[in-house]
Amino acid sequence: MADDLFAGAPVSSSGNYDASSIEVLEGLEPVRRRPGMYIGGTDERAFHHLASEVLDNAMDEAVAGHATRIEIMLEAGNRLTISDNGRGIPVDPHPKFPDKSALEVILTTLHSGGKFSDKVYATSGGLHGVGISVVNALSSDTTVEVARNKELFRQSFSQGHPLGPLEKAGAAPNRRGTLVRFVPDTAIFGEMKFKPARLHRLARSKAYLFAGVEIRWKCDPALIGDDTPADAVFQFPGGLSDHLREQVGDRECATSSFFSGTQDFPSGAGRVEWAIAWPLWSDGSYSWYCNTIPTPDGGTHEAGLRAAIVKGIRAFGDLVGQKKAKDIQAEDVMSCCEVMLSVFIRDPQFQSQTKDRLTSPEAARLVENAVRDHFDHYLSDHMDRGKALLAYVLDRMDERLRRKQEKDVKRKTATSARKLRLPGKLTDCSADSPEGTEIFIVEGDSAGGSAKQARDRKTQAILPIRGKILNVASATSAKILANQEIADLIQAIGCGTRKDCNPDHLRYERIVIMTDADVDGAHIATLLMTFFFQEMPELVRRGHLYLAQPPLYRLVSGGKSLYARDDAHRLELLEKDFKGKKVEVSRFKGLGEMNPMQLRETTMDPATRGMIRITLPQDYEDRAGVRDLVDRLMGNNPAHRFAFIQENAAAIDEEAIDA
Repeated sequence: MADDLFAGAPVSSSGNYDASSIEVLEGLEPVRRRPGMYIGGTDERAFHHLASEVLDNAMDEAVAGHATRIEIMLEAGNRLTISDNGRGIPVDPHPKFPDKSALEVILTTLHSGGKFSDKVYATSGGLHGVGISVVNALSSDTTVEVARNKELFRQSFSQGHPLGPLEKAGAAPNRRGTLVRFVPDTAIFGEMKFKPARLHRLARSKAYLFAGVEIRWKCDPALIGDDTPADAVFQFPGGLSDHLREQVGDRECATSSFFSGTQDFPSGAGRVEWAIAWPLWSDGSYSWYCNTIPTPDGGTHEAGLRAAIVKGIRAFGDLVGQKKAKDIQAEDVMSCCEVMLSVFIRDPQFQSQTKDRLTSPEAARLVENAVRDHFDHYLSDHMDRGKALLAYVLDRMDERLRRKQEKDVKRKTATSARKLRLPGKLTDCSADSPEGTEIFIVEGDSAGGSAKQARDRKTQAILPIRGKILNVASATSAKILANQEIADLIQAIGCGTRKDCNPDHLRYERIVIMTDADVDGAHIATLLMTFFFQEMPELVRRGHLYLAQPPLYRLVSGGKSLYARDDAHRLELLEKDFKGKKVEVSRFKGLGEMNPMQLRETTMDPATRGMIRITLPQDYEDRAGVRDLVDRLMGNNPAHRFAFIQENAAAIDEEAIDA
């Protein structure tokens, strides 16, 4: 019987699995083999995460009180330099590796650094000792310069390997700190480039997070094609309050002043800083940080702040005799506000190496205790302000309860008594029936945030999607069904797909694709149109699908401001409306770069916008021609696309290419 258990077909020589099959990856080779484990992937977000890793090290020096200045410079060749005037990475021989300097160990060894205890840094963003070594591993060219004790040291690396030993580069009597210059490896990231606007925003946000640091930004002017300045200096004495004031702008708020402050935790456990505003007609936005690291998914520090605010507003309601206040929930007071929260704690725990979510249990208790007392004083020290905020929150609570009741009663008939499941990313409109309603499909959370603030909440719903969705024309049915972005889209639309598609169950009258007015935006729009053509063709045939027309340029002269769809329209406006005048022309990098008022005026307000309706020919033969074109351009066979490019290349003139 035992022999039978182990009996089986003989293993071929090509399928042997023995000790020789076991690979041992040494040094930084695991990073190059599996970059997603360390930076979350090889997409644009992960690519820019390299800059964050180096900048975070410099910020840790500033927060620890050893650096006052950080410089960021982007040069031609995708070369990024980040330097600080801190203590400088140690350059003496490492006790465990006496033939190597500490600098070389840090740059070439995972889990090496000075942040595993609180002896060198009381609080820091780097925890695992992998950040700078990962950047080194994924860069084709890395140079590190350290100025210590009035001497300059330099060492160069490529793909994680030292190109030579650490060398003395001369005297440095007036310099101190660390400089890291690197070029991401095209073997890992392809031809991806650093985006000046994104790096500029990163530098600016870091300066807000620590009032004592000055961050200098510099970029090669030839790389800038938008409103990003070539030079800038950031230093904000007001910290997060300054940041929030800029973000809120001149929008009217429920209270006359922000709720902001800072508080040290007991026993030197760290500190917290916060700034909150309640703008009217806002769907809210949130910025969470731990040790200057953005935590976009929030976490325990967020939970602590929410608990403090909810308990505080309920207690104030009880104080003034408002019985309804006991039913206030977190979404009533937090979903409508602009929040910035920054904590500094020892040994923080994150959900992953990319640190998207803080999981340290003690952070919730520390933040709640620190913020609650301040919030109680904020409400009760100025009773009129407290009552104004309470009234605003109660209005939100009444609206929430009313929506819940309406959904329970009216949505049931609209969905044929089926249980309605909506994706969590969807911000729905409040209208009861599809007539007059629209759903805007937008690219990314940044554009989604602007769209939520710009929309008409009664008739306009917002569904953010993450970048380029799956190309359904070249994907299997199983892959389409397994894709989360596609599933969210199908749930939000509500009418099913293919043979099960019933336009009578459509939840909105218009489906609007709203992407950036650039090549990437056009690509995403094409993928979405392909999706609707293949999965919900009847919706397209009936004219429910639209393409938004956001502007690419803003032209300002004196008090006159106009928007241009593209380069040709820009030239037309310059000739027709601004002839002979000095005009300031700014280019929108994307929808997320536009403030909500601009987005509403140009792209979302039915009274002022323009849209393109996407339809299908009524004639069957013409529809077959469309099907053939989609198959050629979006299908599995790249030869068809290559042939199409060859056939149509001559139609693109040199002027269009230059534009």
